[in-house]
Amino acid sequence: MGNTFRAIISFIPADICQKYILGDLEEMPIDKMVDLSSRQVRLFPLCVCSFRELVKLYLSDNKLKHLPSELEQLQNLQILALDFNNFHTLPPVVCTLKQLSILYLGNNKLGDLPAELQQLHNLKSLWIESNCFYHLPNVVCELRHLKTLHVGSNALHSLPGQLRYLKELRTLWISSNLLTEFPRVLLHMPFLEVIDVDCNAIRDFPNLTHLSGLKLVIYDHNPCINAPKVAKGVHRVGRWSEESPEPRKRSGLQRNKGAEDLNSLLPPPPLSFKHS
Repeated sequence: MGNTFRAIISFIPADICQKYILGDLEEMPIDKMVDLSSRQVRLFPLCVCSFRELVKLYLSDNKLKHLPSELEQLQNLQILALDFNNFHTLPPVVCTLKQLSILYLGNNKLGDLPAELQQLHNLKSLWIESNCFYHLPNVVCELRHLKTLHVGSNALHSLPGQLRYLKELRTLWISSNLLTEFPRVLLHMPFLEVIDVDCNAIRDFPNLTHLSGLKLVIYDHNPCINAPKVAKGVHRVGRWSEESPEPRKRSGLQRNKGAEDLNSLLPPPPLSFKHS
């Protein structure tokens, strides 16, 4: 009922209605964070732009299509969550936020990313899953300090060779795309720690034993005829992933510990959901 009511009054610009939707935003939050997730917001509240020391801004799960140029005033912003909105193009002002370290753009309607995104030299984590990408945007390969890239649930058929130049990339999620072959460029990226190609159409997996940094490869839900060969100690999730039969007796404590070890390799969910 609360969200339905918010959806109705979100069309009414009256100050009292907007205050109900946005809450009290008159002063800079002590924790330097503003969370407006799931508020049925259609227009970005300009008052937020006066919080010059803001570090975290969560706008997930709203109705946003645009952002104002005044957002450029938030030059201390490090985390920006715009996932689950209605963006067809990335608002240009996002590319002016030079201190951004984590950018959540998943679950929008993006088909490309602007070249200006390469101005974000501090960007380390980019989430662009569940959009409308038919190819990996060229600018992604220019983000040389990127450590985590999540581009799952799109329509990618391949990955560009330039991806190998992202020497700091450690985690790559490309599940639920249209890959019919294991991306060859990944064979030239020994620094990768996590590769997720779950839910694609890959039939044949190459030898991955030379990827010295690899810790986890997820290849489940592919019509594969073989499992990728990996070095000792590398976790595999998928068909034929067990190199040896499981011991007959194994305590519950040991099983849980194994799960914890595997989960420790997985990145946390978008922070926007932790505060919504």
